[in-house]
Amino acid sequence: MAERLHRKDLVPHSGIAVMLGKEPVAVFWLPGHDTELYAIGHTDPFSGSEVLAHGILCESQGIWSVASPLYKQHFRLDTGRCIEAPEVGVDVWAVRVEQDWVQIGNILIG
Repeated sequence: MAERLHRKDLVPHSGIAVMLGKEPVAVFWLPGHDTELYAIGHTDPFSGSEVLAHGILCESQGIWSVASPLYKQHFRLDTGRCIEAPEVGVDVWAVRVEQDWVQIGNILIG
């Protein structure tokens, strides 16, 4: 997992795993969409494995989610809620690019 994340490290229409302190975070870049960057917890709450950055991005009715590569539950990128089990979710952070470095919450990953 990366501890530093530069704009050029982002992969279009995909996720990348980073560490936010001791917290594994999945950062997704969707260029050309109203919201281009999302940051959610990288740990799948159903398996306990750090895999969500490696999931498949999905869009349905304008709502983006990531399908866990293990058990295939979908987690909304905007809320972190599991679509199949809304009582389960992952953390969500505000994310933006600041001077070509990715900033998650109030922490600059750079």
